[in-house]
Amino acid sequence: MTQVSSPLTGRAIGLAAVPDPVFSGAMVGPGTAVDPERGPAEAVAPVDGLVVSLHPHAFVVVDDDGHGVLTHLGIDTVQLAGEGFELLVAKGDRVTRGQPVVRWDTAAVEEAGKSPISPVVALEAAEGALSEVAQGGAVKVGEPLFSWR
Repeated sequence: MTQVSSPLTGRAIGLAAVPDPVFSGAMVGPGTAVDPERGPAEAVAPVDGLVVSLHPHAFVVVDDDGHGVLTHLGIDTVQLAGEGFELLVAKGDRVTRGQPVVRWDTAAVEEAGKSPISPVVALEAAEGALSEVAQGGAVKVGEPLFSWR
């Protein structure tokens, strides 16, 4: 079982509330989303594992059980072309839960006309594989978001 923790401090809102049909329809996979506190922030690794994909606006960490967790920082933030994002690790690095991966400014993302809401998705997870999914309420960095069997 993989415990996925929050990469950000903010409010858990669930995937259905994400302003993007690809995420809200769980087309990428099941999970939840965090509406982060506004201002400078560090997005941290939600699990221990290997960074297999790394972009300024998104990263995937695969744990030792082969579970890939996507953290997508904001919606349509790929259009910012990395502006306002700083990578703190490299693709291929091993990271530990809670280790900072990307530094970004959620307020600047909003000022640029994008949503800072950040989906946290279990890639290729089977139907019903997630439990204890945080769908609402305050969440601090490192607190549980969901369990993945």
